[in-house]
Amino acid sequence: MQVVSRRVVTVAYGEPVHHVMQFDPADPGYLYLMTSFQMARVKVAACAVHTTCGDCVGAADAYCGWCALETRCTLQQDCANSSQPHFWTSASEGPGRCPTMTVLPAEIDVRQEYPGMILQISGSLPSLSGMEMACDYGDIRTVARVPGPAFGHQIAYCNLLPRDQFPPFPPHQDHVTVEMSVRVNGQNIVRASFAIYDCSRVGQVYPHTACTSCLSAQWPCFWCTQQHACVSNQSRCEASPNPTSPQDCPQIVPSALAPMPTGSSQSLPVHLANAAFFQGAALECSFGHEELFEAVWVNESAVLCNQVVLHTTQKSQMFPLSLQLKGQPARFLDSPDPMTVEVYNCAMGSPDCSQCLGREDLGHLCVWSDGCRLRGALPPLPGTCPAPEIRAIEPLSGPLDGGTLLTIRGRNLGRRLSDVAHGVWIGSVACEPLADRYTVSEEIVCATGPAPGAFSDVVTVNASKEGRSRERFSYVLPLVHSLEPAVGPKAGGTRVTIHGNDLHVGSELQVLVNDTEPCTELVRTDTSITCTVPGGALPAPVPVCVRFERRGCVRGNLTFWYMRNPVITAISPRRSPVSGGRTITVAGERFHMVQNVSMAVHHIGREPTLCKVLNSTLITCPSPGALNNASAPVIFFINGRAYADEVAVAEELLDPEEAQRGSRFRLDYLPDPQFSTAKREKWIKHHPGEPLTLVIHKEQDSLGLESHEYRVKIGQVACDIQIVSERVIHCSVNESLGTAEGQLPITIQVGNFNQTIATLQLGGSETAIIVSIVICSVLLLLSVVALFVFCTKSRRAERYWQKTLLQMEEMESQIREEIRKGFAELQTDMTDLTKELNRSQGIPFLEYKHFVTRTFFPKCSSLYEERYVLPSQTLNSQGSSPVQETHPLLGEWKIPESCRPNMEEGISLFSSLLNNKHFLIVFVHALEQQKDFAVRDRCNLASLLTIALHGKLEYYTGIMKELLVDLIDASAAKNPKLMLRRTESVVEKMLTNWMSICMYSCLRETVGEPFFLLLCAIKQQVNKGSIDAITGKARYTLSEEWLLRENIEAKPRNLNVSFQGCGMDSLSVRAMDTDTLTQVKEKILEAFCKNVPYSQWPRAEDVDLEWFASSTQSYILRDLDDTSVVEDGRKKLNTLAHYKIPEGASLAMSLTDKKDNTLGRVKDLDTEKYFHLVLPTDELAEPKKSHRQSHRKKVLPEIYLTRLLSTKGTLQKFLDDLFKAILSIREDKPPLAVKYFFDFLEEQAEKRGISDPDTLHIWKTNSLPLRFWVNILKNPQFVFDIDKTDHIDACLSVIAQAFIDACSISDLQLGKDSPTNKLLYAKEIPEYRKIVQRYYKQIHDMTPLSEQEMNAHLAEESRKYQNEFNTNVAMAEIYKYAKRYRPQALTSPGRLCFGGVTGSGNAGCVFPHDLQWDPWGPGHGLWPSCPSPPPQIMTALEANPTARRTQLQHKFEQVVALMEDNIYECCSEA
Repeated sequence: MQVVSRRVVTVAYGEPVHHVMQFDPADPGYLYLMTSFQMARVKVAACAVHTTCGDCVGAADAYCGWCALETRCTLQQDCANSSQPHFWTSASEGPGRCPTMTVLPAEIDVRQEYPGMILQISGSLPSLSGMEMACDYGDIRTVARVPGPAFGHQIAYCNLLPRDQFPPFPPHQDHVTVEMSVRVNGQNIVRASFAIYDCSRVGQVYPHTACTSCLSAQWPCFWCTQQHACVSNQSRCEASPNPTSPQDCPQIVPSALAPMPTGSSQSLPVHLANAAFFQGAALECSFGHEELFEAVWVNESAVLCNQVVLHTTQKSQMFPLSLQLKGQPARFLDSPDPMTVEVYNCAMGSPDCSQCLGREDLGHLCVWSDGCRLRGALPPLPGTCPAPEIRAIEPLSGPLDGGTLLTIRGRNLGRRLSDVAHGVWIGSVACEPLADRYTVSEEIVCATGPAPGAFSDVVTVNASKEGRSRERFSYVLPLVHSLEPAVGPKAGGTRVTIHGNDLHVGSELQVLVNDTEPCTELVRTDTSITCTVPGGALPAPVPVCVRFERRGCVRGNLTFWYMRNPVITAISPRRSPVSGGRTITVAGERFHMVQNVSMAVHHIGREPTLCKVLNSTLITCPSPGALNNASAPVIFFINGRAYADEVAVAEELLDPEEAQRGSRFRLDYLPDPQFSTAKREKWIKHHPGEPLTLVIHKEQDSLGLESHEYRVKIGQVACDIQIVSERVIHCSVNESLGTAEGQLPITIQVGNFNQTIATLQLGGSETAIIVSIVICSVLLLLSVVALFVFCTKSRRAERYWQKTLLQMEEMESQIREEIRKGFAELQTDMTDLTKELNRSQGIPFLEYKHFVTRTFFPKCSSLYEERYVLPSQTLNSQGSSPVQETHPLLGEWKIPESCRPNMEEGISLFSSLLNNKHFLIVFVHALEQQKDFAVRDRCNLASLLTIALHGKLEYYTGIMKELLVDLIDASAAKNPKLMLRRTESVVEKMLTNWMSICMYSCLRETVGEPFFLLLCAIKQQVNKGSIDAITGKARYTLSEEWLLRENIEAKPRNLNVSFQGCGMDSLSVRAMDTDTLTQVKEKILEAFCKNVPYSQWPRAEDVDLEWFASSTQSYILRDLDDTSVVEDGRKKLNTLAHYKIPEGASLAMSLTDKKDNTLGRVKDLDTEKYFHLVLPTDELAEPKKSHRQSHRKKVLPEIYLTRLLSTKGTLQKFLDDLFKAILSIREDKPPLAVKYFFDFLEEQAEKRGISDPDTLHIWKTNSLPLRFWVNILKNPQFVFDIDKTDHIDACLSVIAQAFIDACSISDLQLGKDSPTNKLLYAKEIPEYRKIVQRYYKQIHDMTPLSEQEMNAHLAEESRKYQNEFNTNVAMAEIYKYAKRYRPQALTSPGRLCFGGVTGSGNAGCVFPHDLQWDPWGPGHGLWPSCPSPPPQIMTALEANPTARRTQLQHKFEQVVALMEDNIYECCSEA
C-alpha cells in the first residue's frame, strides 16, 4: 500500500465507531477507523489522558505505561531509555509497581532540631544514584542524595526546610501539612507529605478542652497542670501531678439544671472531677459575653456559682456554663460535654392562656393573668383558660372515605395534645389529631374519619370547654366522567383535562397513569382536573386513576392512548438572519397530537420561540435570534419535551444524545440584510394625493428571501410590494398618506429585523397646492416646449440606463454562471486526473540530480535543454527516444588519459584545501572584494561549492553560517531589514542552494501533489477558452497582460483521434473550433502522452494530422495552406472552424520524416503578415474597421477584466490547497532545517540587540518563502518534467505575487490604479498572512535542535544522494576562479583560462554560451586569453594568521603548479 497523502481529521467525541479497523501500514502506532460520516486516522492509544501512574497502569491499556523519570503516561517508544528496566512500567505490572515514597520522620515538632530526613522510595524506578536530585518543597528546594545504587527499594537523604521558611499554621489548627517531591533531572518523579506540629497551639485552638485535647492529640504532647500549657517536652513541666490520659484531666461533670426565669437570682451547683489540685483556687463561672459570677468551693468535687442573674428578651435562651481561673488570659477547666443553663421569659412568646399554661411541660413556671407572667409563690388556679376559638378550617370538603387532613386554626386550642386527643368532631364523625402537626393553642391538623353518607356540619373542639367553627365541613362523593384529549405521544407532555363533579374536595389528590406513573402539574376546579401526562414505554392504551387522600380510585373507566411520537422530517428554509424572526416551516407527521411546540438553537441561540401548528403535517416557527453568525443545531420542544429524532437513532445516523438535542437539523445564521433607497438619500419629498412608488436597493446576501418575507411600512401604512429581484424591491402605496405629522419613517422589516432607511417628507397644505397649480397654469404654456424636450431626453437616458443596467446584470449573471460551470467542470476533470495519476506513473517529478542542476544553474539549464535536449526528443518510427546528452556535472570528467593522474591529484589537493574552513572563507572573501567579480560569478561560485561539498553538508552548513555572520554584521551596521533581500553575495546563493537541498523532501512529499494539480488546473482552464496562437492572449488567465479582450465565440469539438506512433487505440480529444491546427496537435499529444514525461513527447511540428472527411476523401490539416483566408492583407491561420470539421470527426495523427518548418514557431510569426483571432487594427485602429467587421459586437475592453475573476474563482481551491501545503507542518516530518535556520537567525538577532519582530519576520521571509518557494512557484520545470507555457508562466507570476504579498508585513495601499496582479488576491491576502504568521509561530514553538541532531540530519541527506554529481568537474570550475585571481607573479604570459569565467555566457551561468564545457570535449575548443588580475588570493592568505601558520599559501602554490603543468601538457597534445 502506498500513502499518497495524509491529513489530520478530528473524530467527533462520542460518535459510534465501526468495529472493522485497520492499522496504518506506514506507522503501526495509528489506526484507521470509520464513523457514520467519515474515516479517520487516530492513535492506537490516548495515553496522555492519564495524569497519574495509578490511572495509567490501572487503565489496563496494553500500549500505555508510566514513564517514571518523565512522570507521564506514554507509549513505550516515547519514553527515554524505556528498553532498560524500571524506566517504563507497563500495565501488566499493575498499579502496585507505581513509585511511592515514605518520609521519616512523618511528624516534626516545630520546636525541635532535625539533621535531615530519610526518604524510603519504592516501586518501579531506576537507580537514582549519580543522578541530579533535589527535594522540592514548592518554592524551595534542598539537596538530596542516594548513598548507592539500588532497585525496588531505595533510600535517599534530604535536607529539611530552613526553620524560618516553615509554612504558617492555618487558623484553628495545631499543625500544617507540607507536600514535598523528589526532583530528578528537572522532573518531580514521586511525592509524599509530612506534618509539622506545635503542641502549644492546642490550648489556643481548643480553649474549653485544652487538657483533654492535648492528651488525645495525634502528636506526642504532654499537659502541664500548673502552667496550664500543652508541651512536647515533658521536662518542661514543673513537679506537680500532671495527667497522662484525657480521663485524668480536671473537668466539669455535666448535670441537668432546672430552667431559671429571667432576672431572678439563683445559685447553680457545678460538679467537678480530678480537681483536687485546684481546690481553694479562685474560680469564676462564665456564661459567655463576659457574664462572670463568683464560684464558691463546696468540696474538692463541687463548686457553687453564687447569686447568678441572667436576662433574656426571648421566649427561651440557652447560656453555656464553664469554669475559669481568675486572671488573664482566660484559663478554663475542661468541659468535654458542654453544660448549659436555660433562661426563660414568661412575657415573651405566649399570646394566649393555653400557650402560657402549656409551658409548664417545659419547666417554665408561668401563669395567665391578663397576660402570661411568672408564677408567684402560690399555685395557679385550675381551669382558668376560656373556651377554644376556631377561626378557620381548611379544606371545607372531603370524600366519604375520609382521610382528609383537616387544618383547624384558632386560639386556646388546648395546652397540650392530650387536651384535644379525642375532642375534635365533624358532627358525629371523629377527626384524629396528628401529634407531629399539633401547635399548642394555635393549630390542630387531624385526619377525618369515614362518613356513612354525604352531609355537612360544623367542626367542634373540646378542651375542657367546647368551641365551634363558623364554617361547615362537607362530606361529598366526587365523580369523574371523561378525559380529553384521550390520545397523545408516548414521549409524554400532553396536557389532559378530566371532567367530573366535586373534584375540588380533600387535601390530597393524585392522578395515576397506568396505576404507577403520576400525572404532574395538577390544577383542579370543582368540575375539572388538568395535569401533564408522563411518558410511556410503548404505544398502547393505559388506564387513568383519580385518587383522593391515597384511597381507592374514583370509578370512571378513564383510558389514555399512547401513540407513536410526532416525527419531524425536514425544515425549510435553513438560513436565518441573525436577528431571527424568519418563518421556518417544519414538515413531519402526527402533529395533530402537538399542543405546544417551541424552537431553540443550541449554543448561540437567544430565547426560544413559540411555534404554530397548522395541521397534522406542518408547523411554522419564527427562527430564534442568535448571538453571532454561525451554523448551529436546532432543538424542538414538543409538549414541553425535547424532541428526539428516533428515525435517525434507528438508522444509526445520530447517537441518542445528539438525537435528544435534535442536531439532525441545523440553521445557518447569516448577517441581517441591509437596505437603502435607490439613491441612498435619507429624505424623500412627496406631495399628498399623488401616487407613491418606492425603489429600495438591497445589499446582496445569501438568505434567499421570498417576496412575502419583506414588510415595508411608511409610518403605519403598508407599502404593497410588487416586484422583488435579487437587488431591488419595488413597492407602492395606493391610499393617501395623512399630513398631520408631516414626516413619516420608511421602515423595512424582515423577521425581527427592522431598518429605517429614509424619512418621507410630505408636501404643504391644500392652499399651497392651489397656489402652486395656479402658478403652474400660468407658466404651463412657456414650459411645454422645454418639458417636451426634457421628457424626450429623459426617456432616452432612462432607456439607455435600463439597457446598461440589463447589460451589467446579464454580464454579472454570465460571470457567476461561468465560474460555477467552470469550477464544476474543472473539479470533474481534476478528479479524473487524480484517479489517472494513481493508475499511471503518477506525478512526473524530476530526479534529484536534475532538480539540483536546474535550481543551481537556471540559465545554463535552459540553454542546455535548448541545445541538447529539445532537438533530440523526437520519436523514431518505433516511437522510441534517442539517448539524451548528459549534463556536464552529471557526466564524466572528459580529459586526456595521459593527463588524468596528475590532474586528479591536483584536483584532490585542491579539494582538501576547500575542505579547510580557513582557506575557504579567505578564498570567498578575497574573490568578493574584486570589482570585476560580478553577481553572476558569485552565484556560479556558490553553486559550484555546493556541488563540490554536497557530500559534506554539515561542513558546508558551518561555512555558510560563518559567512552569514559576516553578512549580518555588515547589514546590522546599515539597515538590517535589507539583509537577504537579494542574491548579491556568495553566501546568499549558498543559502538558496542549502534550502533547496533541505526542502526537497518536503517539496516532493507534501507540496508536489497540490502544486502539480494547480498547474494542471491552470492548463485545463486556459484551454477551455480561445487562445490567440500569435499574440498568445487567452480568454481565461490570471494576468491582465495576457488577457484576450475580445468576445470570441468558441465552441468545443470532440474529435476521435488515432495516433499511429504510440500504438494506442483512438481517443476522444476535446478541442475548440477556434484552435489552430498546431494547438489541436498539442492537445492531441497531451491526451496520448499524459502518462509520459514531457521531455519524451514528440513536438507538434514532428507529426501530421489527417482528417477523414469521408471513406474516400482525406485532408492533411495545416496552419497555412492554399485555402487560408486573407483579411486586411494578412493571412489568417487555419482553424477547425475554417476546415468545417464537425463534432465527432475522425482524425489520424502520425509521425513524419519530413518536418514542416516553413512556419517555424507560430508565436514568432510576423504580425504584419499573419493573424489568428484578433487583427492588430482591433485594438489600434478601431474607426478604420472594414464593413465586414462592423457587425462584431464591441464594448469597452476593460469589461473583459471580469474574466480574471472567473479564472481566479475556478482555481481558488487549488491555490488554497497549495498555500496550506507550503505553510503547514507535518507531525511525522517536521521541517528540521527551517527550525534550525530560524533559530540561528533569532540567536544572531539577540546577540546584536535586534528586538524588532518585524526585522526577524523579514529575515525569515527572505530566507525561505521568497528565496525558495517563490522560485519554485515561478519555475515548475525545476520540479516536474513538464512544458511551462507562456500562459502558465503568466498565471504563476500572479500567484507568486500573491504569495509575496502574503509574506509581507507592510499594509497594501491599493486603489483603482493599482495593478491587477495585486488587486486580484487583495481580499485573500489577510487570511494568507495569518497562515504565514501561524506557520512561523509553529516553527518557533518546535523543540530546538542541537548541533548533533542537525549534523545527523544533514549527513543523512548527503548519504541519500551520494555519487549523484561529478565533484571533479565542479572542483575544476572552481579552480578557474582561483587561477584567475591568483597573484600576477604566478601567471605566465600566454596562458589560457577556462571559458566559464571570462565574462562570456548568460548571467547566472557558470558555463559559456557555446556550452564548450571542457577544452578536451568533442569540439576541442581553446580557452580564450585571460587578463592579468590583481594579486588578491595570495595576499589574503598571507594576511591571515591561521592560514600563514598552517601554510595554506604553500599548499595553494602546489595546486597551481601541479594544475598548470598538466594544462600545458594537455594543451600541447590537443
